[in-house]
Amino acid sequence: MPEQQTISIDPITRIEGHLKVEVVVENGEVKEARCSGQLFRGFELMLLNRDPRDATLLSQRVCGVCPVVHATASALCLDAAFGVDGSIPHNARVMRNLMLGANFLQSHILHFYHLAALDFVDVAAAADYEGADDRLNSLRDFIKRGELAPFMPRYEGDYRLSKKANQQAASHYVQALDARRTAHEMLSVFGGKMPHQVGIVVGGCTETPTADKIAAFLSRLEVLRRFIGEVYLPDVLTVAESYGDYFEIGAGVRRWLSYGGIELETEETELLKRQRFFPSGRVAADLKLKPVDASKIDEHVRHSWYDDTTTGRRPAEGETVPAPEKEAGYSWIKAPRYEGEAYEVGPLARTLVAYASGDAAVKNDVDGVLSRFNAGPEALFSVLGRHAARALETRRLAKAMADWAMELRPGEPVCEWREPPESGSGMGLTEGPRGALGHWAEIREQKLARYQLVVPTTWNASPQDDEGKPGPIEQALIGTRVRDPENPFEVVRIVRSFDPCLACSVHMLTPRGREVARCRVL
Repeated sequence: MPEQQTISIDPITRIEGHLKVEVVVENGEVKEARCSGQLFRGFELMLLNRDPRDATLLSQRVCGVCPVVHATASALCLDAAFGVDGSIPHNARVMRNLMLGANFLQSHILHFYHLAALDFVDVAAAADYEGADDRLNSLRDFIKRGELAPFMPRYEGDYRLSKKANQQAASHYVQALDARRTAHEMLSVFGGKMPHQVGIVVGGCTETPTADKIAAFLSRLEVLRRFIGEVYLPDVLTVAESYGDYFEIGAGVRRWLSYGGIELETEETELLKRQRFFPSGRVAADLKLKPVDASKIDEHVRHSWYDDTTTGRRPAEGETVPAPEKEAGYSWIKAPRYEGEAYEVGPLARTLVAYASGDAAVKNDVDGVLSRFNAGPEALFSVLGRHAARALETRRLAKAMADWAMELRPGEPVCEWREPPESGSGMGLTEGPRGALGHWAEIREQKLARYQLVVPTTWNASPQDDEGKPGPIEQALIGTRVRDPENPFEVVRIVRSFDPCLACSVHMLTPRGREVARCRVL
């Protein structure tokens, strides 16, 4: 291996959207890393001058995997702008939570089985299977016909599970597709459809709960709870037992932030002070809990393809001004910072914040897994820590959702309807599957005059900030040992453990404003 070389992976596959990762390796160790979002986000521009109520529906189109969290953040943002925050009906609060929870479950299952697990599981082992498992037999025939996508092409050389474990995990890959469909059906009970549900609106929800709908939701939830407890969590632990060194790889910035999410009450108008299933807070490696103050968040663009005059602004005052020719830029992702520091967001951040806040259920789950591996909390600061946190969160959330569904009150109101105000502003902060999500809106003359989003992957996959400090994924890569530059497993495993969603940066127009396509709705 040369003393120094650059490994460029463009794009990183099996994530949402187009992400380029480039690392400089010296004597087998990553010395520099760059994450480059290759798509321009245009949603902020598309929403301008529209009826504010459009934002809750249109912002979901940012991503087909996690649209409900965008609907939730947008609704919270506009609830404040319309003056209905604090007066959302009980049924609306619960149904919003159930829809968001269903989206969490399918997204976490998707991430492990269909995006990340293929870094650890040799699905090709299913080609040798002879037995009674219909799922494996179908997969075997599929592979033997040479129809290898999405399993090939792939990196080779570091698959450690036994043949039996590989075949079992391959069977679960197919089973997870059914589990995701079940989650979509469950969400559609109150959301009408998935993706891009139509149940969440400013002031509440559009659906009315009935005994039949509650039963339909709960029957599907029970199927998912069995899958999560009997398949998903055991599979994560099986991977962890064979890849124990990944409890020591990919720690990153060692600072974590959660806005908190899933409302347990709505009377408090300050979102970060509300009682939520996921608590709000910040922690560092010492796990001492600190509060989050949204006014201390700003976005840097020195190394992003945006005009430098927009750098360092709070999201509520932000602008989206593309500058694709900027010499110092290398990403379409901005660089959010809290008091000038990069923070990791996502399931690990939520777990650590809840652990530090004294949540008994979280502490019991986390300590149980750590004791199995004779490890302390610091083992969570890793690739496998992210996977374990995600799986434990999925089980805990599914259990809570069964109780929430029983809190619905058929016959009671579901929405506090209001017309758009002449002027107003709002901020919607919540948690999505991939982490902290914020929407900011300003209304003038009953139209959207400003709309800004800071999505979870904007935090995690951010480029260097104005001070040259790398983003969380970049820092997680620096210091990593790469054994084979032709098969850089270590790099892709670290990146995918964050579950990046570059689809939240989907572009709808070219940087120069050239028309790409024109659609007419009849």
